[in-house]
Amino acid sequence: MTSGNLHASKNTVHREALDAFRVPSPNGGHPQSPDGATRRSPGTSTRPRSEGKFVWRGERKLYVRGATYGTFRRDPRNGAEYPDPRVVARDFARMAASGFNAVRTYTVPPRWLLDLAADHGLFVMVGLPWEQHIPFLDDRDRARSIEERIRAGVAACTGHPAVLSYAIGNEIRAPIVRWHGPRAVERFLEQLYAAAKDEDPDGLVTYVNYPSTEYLELPFLDIVCFNVYLEAKRTLEAYIARLHNLSGDRPLILAEIGLDSRRNGEEQQARTLDWQVRSTFASGCAGAFVFAWTDEWHMHQAGPEMDFAVEDWDFGLTDRGRRPKPALAAVADAFSEAPLSTDTSWPRISVLVCTHNGARTLPDCLAGLEALEYPDFEVIVVSDGSTDATAEIVHRHGFALIRGERMGLAAARNAGLEASTGEIVAYIDDDARPDPHWLTYLADSFRRWPWAGVGGPNLPPHGDGSVAEAVANAPGGPIHVLVSDQEAEHIPGCNMAFRRTALEAIGGFDPIFRAAGDDVDVCWRLQDRGWKIGFNPAAVVWHRRRDSVGGYWRQQRGYGQAEALVERKWPERYNGAGHLTWSGRMYHPVTESPSVRRRRIRYGKWGSGLFQSVYERKSGILAALPLMPEWYLAIVGLALLTALGAFWAPLLLISAALALAVGSTLTQAGLAASRVVLPATERFSIEPMRIRTTVATLYLLQPAARLLGRIRGGLAPWRMRRGATLRVPRPRRAALWSESWRAPEERIRDLETAIKEGGGSVVHGGSFDRWDLEVRWGALGSARLLMAIEEYPEGKQYVRWRSWPRFSLHGVLGAVACAALALGAASDGAPVAAAVLAAIAVALLARTLRDAAAAMGSIVRSLDASRPSPRDADTVATRRAREDDHVGEPAHP
Repeated sequence: MTSGNLHASKNTVHREALDAFRVPSPNGGHPQSPDGATRRSPGTSTRPRSEGKFVWRGERKLYVRGATYGTFRRDPRNGAEYPDPRVVARDFARMAASGFNAVRTYTVPPRWLLDLAADHGLFVMVGLPWEQHIPFLDDRDRARSIEERIRAGVAACTGHPAVLSYAIGNEIRAPIVRWHGPRAVERFLEQLYAAAKDEDPDGLVTYVNYPSTEYLELPFLDIVCFNVYLEAKRTLEAYIARLHNLSGDRPLILAEIGLDSRRNGEEQQARTLDWQVRSTFASGCAGAFVFAWTDEWHMHQAGPEMDFAVEDWDFGLTDRGRRPKPALAAVADAFSEAPLSTDTSWPRISVLVCTHNGARTLPDCLAGLEALEYPDFEVIVVSDGSTDATAEIVHRHGFALIRGERMGLAAARNAGLEASTGEIVAYIDDDARPDPHWLTYLADSFRRWPWAGVGGPNLPPHGDGSVAEAVANAPGGPIHVLVSDQEAEHIPGCNMAFRRTALEAIGGFDPIFRAAGDDVDVCWRLQDRGWKIGFNPAAVVWHRRRDSVGGYWRQQRGYGQAEALVERKWPERYNGAGHLTWSGRMYHPVTESPSVRRRRIRYGKWGSGLFQSVYERKSGILAALPLMPEWYLAIVGLALLTALGAFWAPLLLISAALALAVGSTLTQAGLAASRVVLPATERFSIEPMRIRTTVATLYLLQPAARLLGRIRGGLAPWRMRRGATLRVPRPRRAALWSESWRAPEERIRDLETAIKEGGGSVVHGGSFDRWDLEVRWGALGSARLLMAIEEYPEGKQYVRWRSWPRFSLHGVLGAVACAALALGAASDGAPVAAAVLAAIAVALLARTLRDAAAAMGSIVRSLDASRPSPRDADTVATRRAREDDHVGEPAHP
C-alpha cells in the first residue's frame, strides 16, 4: 500500500467499479483439485524460478500462500524497520503453522529476517521502496538515486535461499504515470529490472501493479503481480481472467487481497477472504498474499520522526496485539486446499494422443501423462499408420493402444473417441507434455461452467535450442482465439477437451482434415449448435516447436493446405481475398503486426478512472499486407512490371513501389525480431543475436510457405471452381407461387444447399445487410441474392428473388490501370510493353466478368432446379422477369 491510500479504504474505492466486471453465475460446483505443491524448507540451494504460468522450485510447483508483513514503526534510535527478532520469530512460526509459505515485505529486510524466514520454511517477496508518489522522472538525480537504491537493496539479499522475488515498485500512482506518459514509465521500470538482474541474475523480479495502471506493458518481468480489492466473487474471477490475458505466459500473483474488518466486521472479513483465496487459486493464479498479517501498520515519511500509525484500518489476520481473528483460520483452511478443493468427485476423463511416427517426442508426452495428478483418467494412444517404435513405447508406459492404417488426424481422433470411456475427452499432441494439474483445471472449468469444450495455453518448453526458441516467436503457431477473457472462439488441437455428448452430437471430427484444420472446424460446428467454448489459462501443456527451419517450412505449408480445406467448408468465415476473419482476438506474442502500434488509454475524466484500460486500434490494411501470403505475389508482379521497363522506360518508375514493398517486408521482419523478449541472463551473449536473426528469417519464410500450401490446396487468388454455368452478369428477378406455407429460413437454406451442391461457395448476409446470400465462384466477382415473401390467406405465399452481380474493385481498377498504361506504351512506340499490358488488362477484366457470370449462373440454375417440397401443394409457377425487371403479379385466389 502507498500513502495515497491513507484516507480511503481500498475496498471502498474499488467497490464503485464492481459492475464493470460482473459476469453471469456459472453452473457447477465449487473449485476443486489435489494440491500439487510440496512443503520444503527454503534452506536448500534450489531457488524459485518462473516457468509458464507458475512458479517452480526444483521439479515441483510452488503455490505462493502468503501474507504481507509491515510496514512497521521505525525505531528512532537505529532506524530499524521491523519488530524485535523475537516478535518476528513468533509471527513466522504462527504463519508456518497456519499453512503459509511466503511473506511480502515493503522494505528491504535485514539478513536476520531472511534467516528466520528460512528457518520457518517461508519465502520472502522483497519490496524495494522508493518515492513512487511524486514525478520521479522530472529529476535526473532522483532517477539515478532510485536505481542505485534498487541495486543496493537487491545486493543486500542476493543469493539468500529465502528470497522469492524482488518487487522493483509498488503501485506507481495513476496520475504520476499519466504525468510522465506510459512509455517513459515502462522504460524506467525496465531499467530498474535490468539493474536488479545485474545484482542477482538468478533472482525473480516483478513490479506490483494495480487496476488503475493495468495498461503498463512490462513483458520483461519474471512474474506479473497485481493488488486487487474486489468484494464480489464473480467480479474478482472475471478480472483475474482479464489479468491472465494481460500477463500472457507468465505467472500471475495477486500481491494484495483483503478486507477491512473495522468497516465490515470480523466474520464478514473471514467469509470474504475464504472465497477470495479459493477463487484466486481456482482461477489459475500462481499465488496470493493476504493483506495483512497484523492490524499494526505504520506510514513512513521522510524520517523516523515522521512515522505515524494507521488507526482507521483493520485489514490484519491478527489484531495489533497479535491475537488471531476468525479470518486467520479461514485463510489457513483455504490455503490448505490450494490450488483447488478435493472434497468432491471428479468426472472421468479420457486423454487421447494421436500420433504418426512420433517416437522421437512421444516418450516425453507419455511420461507427462503418467505424472498427472488427477484421480480418474485413462490414456489412449491412436497410432495412425506409424512405422516406427510407437507401439513399443506405448506398451512400455502401459497405456492403451489403437493401431490402424494411415487414416488422417481427424479420423484418428474419432477412433480414439469411439474407444474412450470418459465423460470428458481431452486431446494432446504427441509432441506436448501436460502440466501436472492440466486435467484438474480442465475438469474444474467443466464443473463450474456449461462449456461444450475447454482449452488452455500451449507454451514452448525451454532448452529446445535457438531455432525452436525462434519458431516460438514466429508467426503461424498454434494459438487460441478469445471472444472474451473467458470464452474462446478457437482452441488449438494440441490442448483441447470436450464433453463427450457434445462431440457425439456433431458426429465427431470431419475426416476430410487429415493433418490440420480439424480443431477449427469442430469449434465452429459446436458454436453453430449454440454451445460455447471456454478457456482456462492454468490448463497448460508444454508444446514443442519445430527445431529446424525446414521443419517449420513444412509445417506452415501444411497449414496453408489445411486452410484451403477449411475455406471450402466454411466460405462464409473468409473474406473475398480468401483470408479467415476471426470474430475474437488471437492471443500470441507475434499475432499483432510488429509495426509501431497506436494505443489509446482510457484514463477517465481528469485521470480519475479506477480501471484504466488500453484500447489498441486494429492494424490497418497497409500494416497487415506484408504478413499476407499473397504479398509475395504482389512483389513478383511489381518486379515483372519493372522488368518490362526495358521495353518502355516509364515502367521503371514502378521500381520505387517495388523497393517500398520489399523494404516494408524487411522492416516488419526486423521489428518482429527486435520485439522478442529473451531472458535477462542471455542479453549479453551471442545466443540472442542468433535467435533474433532466425526470427527475422522465419518472418520472411512464413508467408511464402503458407502461400505455397494455399495454392496446392486450391486457395490461390486466381482459383476458379469447376462446373460453372455462366449467365450474363446483370440484375435478375424471379418469383414462385406456393400453395402451402414454408418458413423463409427453410427456403433460404434449401437454396443455399442447391448452390453448394452445384459447386458454389455461399456466404450468409449479416444483421445489417440488405442481402441474404452471396455466391462466389472466384476472387474477382460474386453475386448477391435477396428474398421477399408475400403472405396470402390459407398459407399461400408468393416468393420473390432478386439477384445482382458484384465486381471486385481491385480487379476493375487493375484492368483500368493496365489498359491506361498500354495506351501510353502504344502511343510512345513500345509495342511489346503495350501488348503485355493490354493482355493483363483483358485477362483481369475477363476474369472479373467470368467470376460474376459464374456466380449469377449458379443462382439462376438453383432457382430453375427448385421443385415443390412435399409441403407445397398443387401448382408452382416460376416466372423469370423480363429484361426491364418487370414481374407479373399473381392472381389472388
